[in-house]
Amino acid sequence: MRRALSLFVPMLADVLRGRYRPVPWPAIAWMLVAFAYLVSPLDLIPDVLMLIGVVDDVVVVGWLLTRVDRSLEAYRRWKYGDTDTELPDDARE
Repeated sequence: MRRALSLFVPMLADVLRGRYRPVPWPAIAWMLVAFAYLVSPLDLIPDVLMLIGVVDDVVVVGWLLTRVDRSLEAYRRWKYGDTDTELPDDARE
């Protein structure tokens, strides 16, 4: 999850500044879905069921962020070059 978030923000900045094309729409869509699920009062398991409701949010948002991370593979290659080279800690799997 940390890797997806740490790569999404620079990707968004590069897209908005016109440095990176094509726009990775799937990554943006997955991030919007994750954010909407997190702030939505509708959950698979209501948050009033203390621990279980929060765990449900962590699991669903975590899964969505892995989808974001997979959608950013082309951007990761563009930003850091060949994936066989040593990547920074925040770009590693």
